[in-house]
This record gives sequence, C-alpha cells and structure tokens, in this order.
Amino acid sequence: MVRHKTKEVRIGNCVIGGNNPIAIQSMTNTHTEDVDATVAQIRQLTKAGCEIIRCAVPTMEAAKALTEIKKQITIPLVADIHFDYKLALAAMEYGADKIRINPGNIGSSDRVKAVVDEAKARNIPIRVGVNSGSLEKNLVEKYHGVTAEGLVESALDKVAMIEDMGYDNLVISIKSSDVMMCVKAHELIADQTDHPLHVGITEAGTIISGNIKSSIGLGLILNQGIGDTIRVSLTGDPLEEIKSAKLILRTLGLRKGGIEVVSCPTCGRTKIDLIGLANQVETMVAEFPLDIKVAVMGCVVNGPGEAKEADLGVAGGIGEGLIIKHGEVFKKVPEEQLLDALRFELEHWGQ
Repeated sequence: MVRHKTKEVRIGNCVIGGNNPIAIQSMTNTHTEDVDATVAQIRQLTKAGCEIIRCAVPTMEAAKALTEIKKQITIPLVADIHFDYKLALAAMEYGADKIRINPGNIGSSDRVKAVVDEAKARNIPIRVGVNSGSLEKNLVEKYHGVTAEGLVESALDKVAMIEDMGYDNLVISIKSSDVMMCVKAHELIADQTDHPLHVGITEAGTIISGNIKSSIGLGLILNQGIGDTIRVSLTGDPLEEIKSAKLILRTLGLRKGGIEVVSCPTCGRTKIDLIGLANQVETMVAEFPLDIKVAVMGCVVNGPGEAKEADLGVAGGIGEGLIIKHGEVFKKVPEEQLLDALRFELEHWGQ
C-alpha cells in the first residue's frame, strides 16, 4: 500500500503526516472542568494506546482547566471548540496542543482571523472539521442534498480561508455517518490537498453498529493509503474506541505490536465457558507489549490443530484444557487454572 503524501504537522510531542505512523485518537466524555476525572480517563486511554486526546471546551472554566490537565498527561491535547471564538483563544492560552474548529460556526471572518493569528503566534495546528450534519445551505442546494462533493468543497473553502490569512499548519477532517459518502469524500479530497487527514465515521453508533460501520469505512479509506490519524467514534466507553482502532490498523497491516487474539465460534463440542474465557483473555493480553498471536479454542478435538498458526493457545476439554505453544501441546491444566497458566506463559514469553 502506498500512502498519500501529506505534510508533517507537530501536535505536542506527536508528529503526524508524511511517513509517520497513523496516530490513534479518542475523545473524553468527562466534563473537562472536572480535572481529576478527565485526567483519570486520559491516563486510562493512554495506557490502552491512545496517542492524541480531544476534550470538549464548551465553557471558559473548561478552557482554564486545560492547564492543570496538561500537567498530568503525556499525550497531546486537542481542544474541541464550537461557536465561541473566545474559547478557542483561551484554549490556546491555557495549553491546548491543537484546536478543532469549524470556521463556519465560529462567526465573522474577523473572529476566525483572531483565532488564526493566535494559532500562528503559538504555532498551534488547527484542525478544520466539516460534518455532514452541518453542511452549509448553499452547498446542500448546489449539490441537491448532502453529498461527498459538498463536504469536500466546504472543507477546502475553509482551508483556503485560513491559508489566505497566512497560516497553513492545518489538519482536515470531513465526516459523515453515511459510510460510503465518507469514503467517497476522502477519495476526492486526498487528490486535492496535502494537509494531513483525520479519518473517522461520525455518529457511527453503539459498540456493535459503530464498530461495523467504522471498520468498513476506515478499512476502505485507509487501504487506499488515505489518512494520518483515526478515531473510531462509538457510543460507549472510549476505551472501546482504542481497542477497535488498534485492531483495524493491525488487520490492515498498518501497525505491528500488541497481542492478536483469535478464537473459535462455539459449537456442541464445547465443554468449557469459551465465551467467558475468550473475553477474559482479550482483556488480559492488552497489558502485554508482545507482538504475538494467541488462540482460544473450545475443544480438544480440533483445538490443537487450529491453534498451530498461533504462537500460544488454549484448548478446552471437560473440566480441563491444554496449553499450546508454537503448535505443540505443552501441558494440561484444570479449567479454572487456564487463564492463570496463560498469563504465566505471557509473563515469561521469550525466556
């Protein structure tokens, strides 16, 4: 896969675009004014693999809270601003590494210029965000509805406005909850700009529907070499966004590292709690920085054979199970000890 060439943009201690790895982003769902809760969530997300975090800044109190939040986190913080340009100015003053705005809802060009001038003075990137739900009326009329072409024109118009104000330290995001519209919009804009692109399917939905829509949409976009940062937008715990984003990138061959868990579907031969075991294994392996494959199989009939392609695996039996290493049965343990036995092998992997 050949990635579309984009300019490098530095966001705090993270550089995106160019040949840099695609960065995983998420957004807090705490009240930003609550510093302790926000810091705690960002730390959890960072541990899970989040590399850029976005926080809503709906009030001046939230903007001021950024200073203390920044002191306690290690990843770049993006301030999400809508409507009030003064909040954008304050967010930059109080430590935001990047701001996300839609110039269309900030107000007059003078207000947009005030934000651009402050960003330029501080060398803070601006993410220009366009969403299908807020596409300008004239573009809806021009294209007879909300379309990929309208989204692209809207985004490029706003980028041109900021560039005409003398600033080009920009990231672009164009999002829609319509998966195929979002894919088409990214295909169109990738050929018309070299600014880094943040990719996501907005308002994708709950854990199940959101993951399916995001996997299809992001997969189609990223597999064309388009995209420099991603977010899997889910109605749920933001930690789920990170898990999904990592798996999407790994599945596409765009990221290595992290344990891949494969598990068989249940069938009538299953004699252990395979569903519970597989979920426990998936949660447990997240804490190990290993680049291996772990298989969780439900029976000893096909389990050893099916686990041969994995580095490590477990196969269930009647009240007991097998630990399999490099395709060979290593030992037999009682069912209640399977998880602990697997953890022991992971803790001592390579020794």
